[in-house]
Amino acid sequence: MRGSVDGLGSSAPIGAMLPAVFADDDLAQRFVGGLDDVLAPILNVLDCLPAYFDPALAPVDFTRWLAGWVGAETDGTEPEPRLRAAVAAAAYLHRVRGTRRGLAEAVRLAFGVEPEIEESGGSAWSARPLGPFPGDARPHLHVTVRLPDPGPADEHRLDALVAAARPAHMPYTVKVTVAERTPERR
Repeated sequence: MRGSVDGLGSSAPIGAMLPAVFADDDLAQRFVGGLDDVLAPILNVLDCLPAYFDPALAPVDFTRWLAGWVGAETDGTEPEPRLRAAVAAAAYLHRVRGTRRGLAEAVRLAFGVEPEIEESGGSAWSARPLGPFPGDARPHLHVTVRLPDPGPADEHRLDALVAAARPAHMPYTVKVTVAERTPERR
């Protein structure tokens, strides 16, 4: 939360802007000094405003607000580095929304792992007309995420994420499983 900061000086003290008749008036200087204490955090935020819109520099609470503002796919439980990465990638993800790459990147940012995506689409080129069509005639999309310690809410979160990032016409299924652990070498 932005708020008062003890000892924060104002970048534009009001006492120095008063007419000369009030320059030596102790009551007037103390009164506007109190206003300076109240206005200093606001002026500080305005002085640093460009940094607030950079997810790498903004305070965490402001970054959470910014996530909603840019439409980042967050749920409020992700760690700070993943939150900042999601906010930074939001504009790119909106550009590639509905593509396999966009879906994979959205899931990777939300869960921190690469998803396994199976889809019915395809593309091919042929010099002969009337060749076979690539892909399956019936559209489908299946997304699997393997997590080290999946929780009960992970499948619901994956379902909501895939519903938002998939092509609009595509029926889908999701699955969250336990990641296979590789044996440690000694």
